[in-house]
Amino acid sequence: MGDSRTDGGFDEFMAARWSALFHLARLLTGGDRHRAEDLLQEALVKLWFAWPRVADQAPEAYVRKVLARAAARSARRRWWGERPVEQVPEPPAAGDVSVAVAERSRLEAALSLLPPAQRAAVVLRYYQDLPEAQVAEALGCPLGTARSHATRGVARLRRILSDANEPVG
Repeated sequence: MGDSRTDGGFDEFMAARWSALFHLARLLTGGDRHRAEDLLQEALVKLWFAWPRVADQAPEAYVRKVLARAAARSARRRWWGERPVEQVPEPPAAGDVSVAVAERSRLEAALSLLPPAQRAAVVLRYYQDLPEAQVAEALGCPLGTARSHATRGVARLRRILSDANEPVG
């Protein structure tokens, strides 16, 4: 019998879940596509080596944990800078099809302003809809700490998104 990685198990998992995992990585990196690609690649390399152990258990939970921890580690060790633009975009017209896209971009930009642990807790809890215990496990912290990160992150997001004077992004 061959290696489950080469027998299609790993490939099938990747084909089915890559898009969702990449979107999670983008949210964890504050919308930075290039950092998200690097982060996901790092997580998938770790999954490749762990595949024989986790294939029959919960490979997606394993990748989520690796992504959350790598995103926090990456944010601590580097300053990624701001992204200046030449012109401030015009607000979308009412009924414009791009309103939903603009709101999603605004939310991603607001997420990027959160500290990494709060961002990860909010994304895992409310975007991935994970129970608090799984969020705590993915972050490698006690349940109370994960709850605190999520609560504070949501409160900060509300302030950022409701304050029209504070620039987002």
